[in-house]
Amino acid sequence: MTVSGPGTPEPRPADPGASSVEQLRKDGNELFKCGDYEGALTAYTQALGLGATPQDQAILHRNRAACHLKLEDYDKAETEASKAIEKDGGDVKALYRRSQALEKLGRLDQAVLDLQRCVSLEPKNKVFQEALRNIAGQIQEKVSYMSSTDAKVEQMFQILLDPQEKGTEKKQKASQNLVVLAREDAGAEKIFRNNGVQLLQRLLDTGEPDLMLAALRTLVGICSEHQSRTVATLSVLGTRRVVSILGVENQAVSLAACHLLQVMFDALKEGVKKGFRGKEGAIIVDPARELKVLISNLLELLTEVGVSGQGRDSALTLLIKVVPRKSPKDPNNSLTLWVIDQGLKKILEVGSSVQDPPGELTVTANSRMSASILLSKLFDDLKCDAERENFHRLCENYIKSWFEGQGLAGKLRALQTVSCLLQGPCDAGNRALELSGVMESVIALCASEQEEEQLVAVEALIHAAGKARRASFITANGVSLLKDLYRRGEKDSIRIRALVGLCKLGSAGGTDFSMKQFAEGSTLKLAKQCRKWLCNDQIDAGTRRWAVEGLAYLTFDADVKEEFVEDEAALKALFQLSKSEERSVLFAVASALVNCTNSYDCEEPDPKMVELAKYAKQHVPEQHPKDKPSFVRARVKKLLAAGVVSAMTCMVKTESPVLTSSCRELLSRVFLALVEEFEDRGTVVAQGGGKALLPLALEGTDVGQTKAAQALAKLTITSNPEMTFPGERIYEVVRPLVSLLHLNCSGLQNFEALMALTNLAGISEKLRQKILKERAVPMIEGYMFEEHEMIRRAATECMCNLAMSTEVQDLFEATGSDRLKLLVLYSGEDDELLRRAAAGGLAMLTSTRPSLCSRIPQVTTHWLEILQALLLSPNQELQHRGAVVVLNMVEASSEIASTLMESEMLEILSVLAKGKESPVMRAAAACLGKAVEYGLIRPSQDGK
Repeated sequence: MTVSGPGTPEPRPADPGASSVEQLRKDGNELFKCGDYEGALTAYTQALGLGATPQDQAILHRNRAACHLKLEDYDKAETEASKAIEKDGGDVKALYRRSQALEKLGRLDQAVLDLQRCVSLEPKNKVFQEALRNIAGQIQEKVSYMSSTDAKVEQMFQILLDPQEKGTEKKQKASQNLVVLAREDAGAEKIFRNNGVQLLQRLLDTGEPDLMLAALRTLVGICSEHQSRTVATLSVLGTRRVVSILGVENQAVSLAACHLLQVMFDALKEGVKKGFRGKEGAIIVDPARELKVLISNLLELLTEVGVSGQGRDSALTLLIKVVPRKSPKDPNNSLTLWVIDQGLKKILEVGSSVQDPPGELTVTANSRMSASILLSKLFDDLKCDAERENFHRLCENYIKSWFEGQGLAGKLRALQTVSCLLQGPCDAGNRALELSGVMESVIALCASEQEEEQLVAVEALIHAAGKARRASFITANGVSLLKDLYRRGEKDSIRIRALVGLCKLGSAGGTDFSMKQFAEGSTLKLAKQCRKWLCNDQIDAGTRRWAVEGLAYLTFDADVKEEFVEDEAALKALFQLSKSEERSVLFAVASALVNCTNSYDCEEPDPKMVELAKYAKQHVPEQHPKDKPSFVRARVKKLLAAGVVSAMTCMVKTESPVLTSSCRELLSRVFLALVEEFEDRGTVVAQGGGKALLPLALEGTDVGQTKAAQALAKLTITSNPEMTFPGERIYEVVRPLVSLLHLNCSGLQNFEALMALTNLAGISEKLRQKILKERAVPMIEGYMFEEHEMIRRAATECMCNLAMSTEVQDLFEATGSDRLKLLVLYSGEDDELLRRAAAGGLAMLTSTRPSLCSRIPQVTTHWLEILQALLLSPNQELQHRGAVVVLNMVEASSEIASTLMESEMLEILSVLAKGKESPVMRAAAACLGKAVEYGLIRPSQDGK
């Protein structure tokens, strides 16, 4: 059959019953031949309207498809051809024309299906064959092109920058794909080399939050761990432009910009870690200049009018993370000194600003605390008295500039600054309190009739009361004032702050039961009022925070703890507040929980020293009767029932400077107290405690990391690690556990870490490799020599599980190693659990490394006695492990087998082989069978 071209309608024999349809079709064919495709289309359309038969309809539709192909209206051509195919599925011409339309529309995958159908119907048709070859080539070319990263990048940017795609699902998917592509170095480099930064700048300039987020997240991938691309990006976008995005009102965009800047800082500090170098012109030698430019812009942003409070907080957060040294071992603190000289005044301006009523600078409830933390970090990073004296001088000059000649408003700003310093570098705060007129102004303004003035003064008084240098002065001069404010104040905001001041002074004795500052029952009354305010939803979160501050001090008293954990409404309110936007409450919440769980460090006094102190008439601290272990356990269970774990999990997730290393340590202490009892650990795991402990164990103070690691060890010992730490998270547990093996940790921490690592080592080879990578094997081996039998046993069990790895097996097989000797000797110890662990390790090693079998007789002269004792043990596990070791030795060498059969071992094996069906019986029978095979013994007459 010969196929006419796409523009050649087919003639058809005349049908007497449809002469008008036939005539119109013929007219259409003539018009088509003359090139009048519009006229032909009209004729075919008229013919369809005259009741044509299905066969005629198929012909007319495919002729209409030919017209549309000539008119280059490929969508309609595909539609008409499809209608023809519906009438006649075997219409090869309609299939061919549809394939042509689909090809023009770029739907090659569908076009090839139609052509394949044509070839199957007419295998010898060369037109179809050639068309199929052509389209197959196009498909291959398109696949190659579309699979290239360049095409993907170009396509994604086209979609994102197309104004007609606004808000579409296609645009959302393109932005997600762009971010994912940038996470891989190859993808980030492709985006970078294809003018990606300029295109991303256009996305930022749109001002649309979704597009800005996509651009910022893509830039994170481009700059991550790549110094040259980071510098090139800053050059294109402009440092000021990038930093200014922090100040936008949209919180998600501001946080994304904060993340980008953090990545840029890291890249500039660490340099290029991977092989891609980016554009040659972007490579620099010294990133110090770029770092200072970035930091300088952040400092400028702090005092810029119009910047959002969230943006100001983000700038403070970045400065906290970037400026101070990571370790005191680093001798260079020049960046800190530069920031103090250039920006200390700007930081103090934020710290002295108030949220309500709004001032010139927009701040949040967390801004002052963030400023205090930054000031504290900067002060702690100073190395000598001269540097600290300069810090004090700058702070004092700033306070004096507001205090002198600025009227009442200036005094309020000065007192706000003092409060900020007292919450941060308290040495600087104490120095500020000594300035002439400061304390006098605090006392005077406490009696002001203006609420704003009273708030500033009372807060300064509270912060001063927490400092030892001023506490005695305030106890003598300020207690009556605070009591008066509490009793007679009309505003709850003032009364609650006065109450906190009283709470601070009332808790000066700490946990010492004998050191009571106030009359009996006063602390309980104060605590009751704190709980009442805490539960009052009508009071704003910023004011209720002060109630938590009060409880953080009052819960040193065991009576207060008992009443607090019994108050379900107060606990619920406390946990809800900890999850709110009021982040400055975190430390107070954590402190109250530490007090309730008694998870602070408390050493038992030496009885002899106590007697000596009494004899010398010295004060001896006394424990409250309700702080005994039974009361503490009961309080822990009540906190668990109230949902403390979920609240703490939310606190750990907080991305805020308020979650300081000290705060992390407090949370770690509470978690350790919560998992102390075996039956409570399931509850902690179910509420997400395992996940929350991981970041606490990897970041914070040394004490906090150790406490969190110990809590992780307890969970890993008693629960299924794969369920407690699902997915990749299980591999993150290894490092904290290994840290507990260091000699500065307690024996209990060593033991629990070894037990937890034993569980992990028994799960998978990947986990064993992770343990080896953390260099735990030498420490585990060291504990195998420990005098404490439980630690020694735990280390041996851990080594037994690690012996499944070839690297550990190599250690045992190494020439001159005494590791095998230790296992053999431990297999003969009196401690049955130690014997079981050592014998299990021997069984594993002799199975995987037969060469070790011949070395067992060489390590000790008592090897035969030890193996015989294992086989004669009443413990089935020991018997089985001993039998496996003997079987491995018999199979490894006929000489060893001969030595064994010449001893009492033959009789022992014979008895075991005649026992009940069991793994021990089968192993013993296998030993004898191998000896028969060697010709060392003969079977009995019955063949056994």
